Amino acid sequence: TGADQQLGKRSFPREQHPRCGGASSPQQMSDAHFALVTLTKPTFCHYCTDFIWGLAGYQCEVCNFMSHEKCLKNVKIPCSCIAPSLVRVPVAHCFGPPGLYKRKFCAVCRKSLESPAFRCEVCELHVHTDCILFACSDCRQCHQDGHLDHDTYHHHWREGNLSSSARCEFCKKTCGSSEVLSGMRCEWCGILAHAACCVIVPPECTFGRLRNMILPPSCVQLFSRNFSKLHCFRISENLQTESDEDDDVDGSTQGSTKDIQISTDSSKQTLKIFDGNDAVKRNQFRLISVPRIAKNEEVVEAALRAYYINDDQQEYELQTFTQQVLLSDDVINRNDAAEDSNLGSVFRESVPEAWIIRAKPKDEEVIRIYPAWLKVGMAYVSLRVNKDSTVQTVIKEVLPLLGRQVIQRMVLDNQELILNRLKDIRKTSIRQMNQTRFYIVENSKSIVQVNLFVGGLPPQLSPEEYTNILKEELAIKTNVVSVSHVYQAQGAVVLQISCFSEAERIYMLVKDTVVNDKPLNAVVIPAVMASKIPQNCCPLLVFVNPKSGGLKGRDLLYSFRKLLNPHQVFELTNGGPLPGFHTFSKVPSFRVLVCGGDGTVGWVLGALEEIRHKLVCSEPSVAILPLGTGNDLGRVLRWGAGYSGEDPYSILVSVDEADDVLMDRWTILLDAEEPAEGAENGIAEPEPPKIVQMNNYCGLGIDAELSLDFHHAREEEPGKFNSRFHNKGVYVKVGLQKISHTRNLHKDIKLQVDQHEVELPSIEGLIFINIPSWGSGADLWGSESDNRFEKPRIDDGLLEVVGVTGVVHMGQVQGGFRSGIRIAQGSYFRVTLLKPIPVQVDGEPWIQAPGQIIISAAGPKVLRVGFS
Repeated sequence: TGADQQLGKRSFPREQHPRCGGASSPQQMSDAHFALVTLTKPTFCHYCTDFIWGLAGYQCEVCNFMSHEKCLKNVKIPCSCIAPSLVRVPVAHCFGPPGLYKRKFCAVCRKSLESPAFRCEVCELHVHTDCILFACSDCRQCHQDGHLDHDTYHHHWREGNLSSSARCEFCKKTCGSSEVLSGMRCEWCGILAHAACCVIVPPECTFGRLRNMILPPSCVQLFSRNFSKLHCFRISENLQTESDEDDDVDGSTQGSTKDIQISTDSSKQTLKIFDGNDAVKRNQFRLISVPRIAKNEEVVEAALRAYYINDDQQEYELQTFTQQVLLSDDVINRNDAAEDSNLGSVFRESVPEAWIIRAKPKDEEVIRIYPAWLKVGMAYVSLRVNKDSTVQTVIKEVLPLLGRQVIQRMVLDNQELILNRLKDIRKTSIRQMNQTRFYIVENSKSIVQVNLFVGGLPPQLSPEEYTNILKEELAIKTNVVSVSHVYQAQGAVVLQISCFSEAERIYMLVKDTVVNDKPLNAVVIPAVMASKIPQNCCPLLVFVNPKSGGLKGRDLLYSFRKLLNPHQVFELTNGGPLPGFHTFSKVPSFRVLVCGGDGTVGWVLGALEEIRHKLVCSEPSVAILPLGTGNDLGRVLRWGAGYSGEDPYSILVSVDEADDVLMDRWTILLDAEEPAEGAENGIAEPEPPKIVQMNNYCGLGIDAELSLDFHHAREEEPGKFNSRFHNKGVYVKVGLQKISHTRNLHKDIKLQVDQHEVELPSIEGLIFINIPSWGSGADLWGSESDNRFEKPRIDDGLLEVVGVTGVVHMGQVQGGFRSGIRIAQGSYFRVTLLKPIPVQVDGEPWIQAPGQIIISAAGPKVLRVGFS
């Protein structure tokens, strides 16, 4: 970019607001910080995205914004150094792990992301590793935390990283670019526009095409203090790297050569700059390159620019720093020194190891006071304070300006001296001082209520027993902690906690707690205020299994959090489906999207069946995005054979337009009569009866044996199972190893259909099928007419029973050359196992001990979303 192509430059004076529009020519831009630079490589304008012809362009010396001379007067995008001050209520970003993002640009320095960088998991912000501290905290406001919510929603504009084919909603011309950071996108409705056009678009946001599926932010309440953004949005920490202001970052990255190319020119000098005591403790510095003959004002200005601070350099000074001692009194070359004292270089014969930039002490200052969530017409009030100004005097002066009369509660003490607090903050960090805000907040006496879902507890206990376990294992304080909901069958409870510190303590302690050899898990969940949901809104509850199939769930999680409210997207590896259903338990009407394989779909539907009676919407429609290897249910409902990178937005539109289809579900009771293998001392009780839900098919024998071997292979090396093609290859390999085996399954089981004994032919596998797709799309029943049986349907209340003679027969069925052996059709089945036999239900296999297996209808049919 232009930042690395300059041979010479001519700066224009800067006073306050870099890159603001309104000046008619560069000579009149007294408010800008552009410099005329000579270009040596092809360069594009960040405003209009057109090529900059000739050798000259205008570049912001702070954030590298490059522009034609003709475009300067129209630039409206705020510079990185002032953007934070324009955000009324800052919302921190939720940065995931560092990764490589091709053809993306940093939102802070505007340069391409050629090295590992960070991406916000909630919005589209991308930043370099060493720019992350300077990212503007303007992430989407996805919930409220007890304050007053707003009646209307405005567009939440995010700049850049649009595809080159993106078109402006207003002028219909191309607004994206693969060459520079350009174009604007609303984070809620997805509308695209040029930077110049977005100011013409009506400010109110209607959430766009997906508005009926989005959970409005005003309907979600989450008390998030003491929890990181990763915790609030239930993002698995084992896949993430937290990068907030409390994390230590290697100081070497803060002085990245990306920002300043260390010059080999003998006339230039590279300086290490700290911005306060906090940066010294963390060894976080920035590098600046200045001429050896530079005046101290130029050095101070370069230091401020490196920290994205848009203040007058006359208010700051440099202090020398060594690793042994911080010489706070040794202030050299002050900017207000006399003209004849020393206007030369800031360097002595002995150059210090580093410098600290400090703010000069003042007797009075002007501070901004923001009205926070108060609904007033102004963004902030400017007020001058002196050494006698206290919090109380400031409040009395500000309230009349905001049209308010009474304040009952303040965070700062009434008698605290404002100026002293400002001085303390400046010593810590001038960057921190630059970001400090004073808010005046109405005392609403909101009640703190943190909802914490705790799973992994022993099932089938009473609320009192669960409370006693939590007292013993977590030492919960019952005066601030109560059990609000109990899910006995799942061994889970929901805690209501009225103390932030206690909620944080319990959350962190749960991670290291084991009860009955089973680890506990905790999930911070929001409260959905169903009464505020618009009548025509049917929010979509999204479940994603990132481990399914080709491991594509990671990108889908990011896409759905970006397109919807992240509080309606749940990662199944973090607590399972129950936290999501509990969150939506009071929502009068909602739909479900399950992203995963057949096993994942069965998992979610099984949980839905178990807690259906606790949901206001007891029969939500369910859509499927197939991520697994077989995806037979997705094929039947016409969602496709598997996700292969389609646009997530178009998937959501398809879900909204899909038709409802009824489908049978089946309950399988597994009652073992003999103890499981491996019992200690040969003495053990038989396994208790187990109930599982079936949607697709249930297999016994060779079919389940192949699934079990595949399952074990994936458990041993999960990283290798990253593509659907590889997964099917493993199935083939496992099958070839089983060709020579004979099992004579018909001698080891007995089958009863609708109270009638059925004689089994010579088979190695017995399969109960509910849908006309098995083994990645094969038609096991066949299409031939048969006078003995009715034509199968997914909603006829009947199951089809089919046999296979071995691996070769299964391969012929999957190749379309043969069908299975039709055995029976009915609605009630009893299978007697005479020996341990492999069993699989919807792709989830295990070894079942001898005993009884009973299959019957699971009550009401499940309403699916499919294509009719």
